[in-house]
Amino acid sequence: MSQRSIRKEEHLALTQMFFNAQKTNSFDQVHLLRPALPESQVNLNAVKTTWFGKELAAPFFINAMTGGSEKSRQINRQLGEIANKQQIALALGSASILTKEEDQLESFYVAREANPDGLLFANVNPLTPAKAAAKIVKDLQADALQIHLNVAQEIPMPEGDRDFVWLDRMLEIKEAAGVPVIVKEVGSGLDPVSLQKLQAAGFSWFDIGGAGGTNFAQIENSRNPHPMAYLNDCGLPTALAALLAAPLTKQLIVSGGVRNPLDVFKGLALGGKFVGVANHFLHTLLNEGLDGLDEEISRWKEELTYLFALYGQGCLPVKQPYYLDLELKNRFDQLKQYAGK
Repeated sequence: MSQRSIRKEEHLALTQMFFNAQKTNSFDQVHLLRPALPESQVNLNAVKTTWFGKELAAPFFINAMTGGSEKSRQINRQLGEIANKQQIALALGSASILTKEEDQLESFYVAREANPDGLLFANVNPLTPAKAAAKIVKDLQADALQIHLNVAQEIPMPEGDRDFVWLDRMLEIKEAAGVPVIVKEVGSGLDPVSLQKLQAAGFSWFDIGGAGGTNFAQIENSRNPHPMAYLNDCGLPTALAALLAAPLTKQLIVSGGVRNPLDVFKGLALGGKFVGVANHFLHTLLNEGLDGLDEEISRWKEELTYLFALYGQGCLPVKQPYYLDLELKNRFDQLKQYAGK
């Protein structure tokens, strides 16, 4: 097994070691104003939607996790089966390893084999050569491409990148990809200044990937003989990142620490068009198996319709009044000057 594949397996193990189902995060600082008279009813069709021309059963999806090793091959096949059965979108983990190790293609493609007609996203880092990124999209038959931004992971990673001059290379990838491109942060939050810079360059879909879920700085510090633990809390919390991004774009994905259907609903209320879920679903799959994850996603879809009825929402998009804890409101008030176009 190559060093890259070993790192992929280490990441899988460490995400589970640090997983905490009871962990609080910024979603807990967002509160919804519930109507006593909602004038609504539970309707399974209320949460159905379309994305990039494909019909979906829910506005939440399985977000980028893994690929590039034997363990990840098994996981991606199962995630593909679940996405196909549940009719939700699936984003694969970073496939940039394929520029060095083409024999790892199967560890990603198994998801497409299991989900031949579903909405599938490929994922690469910004330093991936444009031609290679286009080949990855073609080989995986991907409907869209995520370009992930993960400086806060790379810095404490012992073998991490040290070149973060990315924008021109990202534009080359965008031009070559042939499919819609989503710019995705990886657990540290997409700030409004960077979002506007990306918008000005021509990007239109953004996944804020906020702090509050998997902490990749913490994961890399656990692998680093000289850890930079002071970076573990450098991220922009998910709810705060969403509040800052929502005035700037309607093509917004909220992700980072989504633990339950209420977090999904809050993500939609904060301006997300879709909500990404990663480690919670991975943890369920690894501990309860394929049937357990299948049941979990079915329950999430059903309970999300209950929440729509509870809060008087008949359909998407969610138009839900909310209020914030003072800590979150104070942070937002300090930073909202950067969210002005």
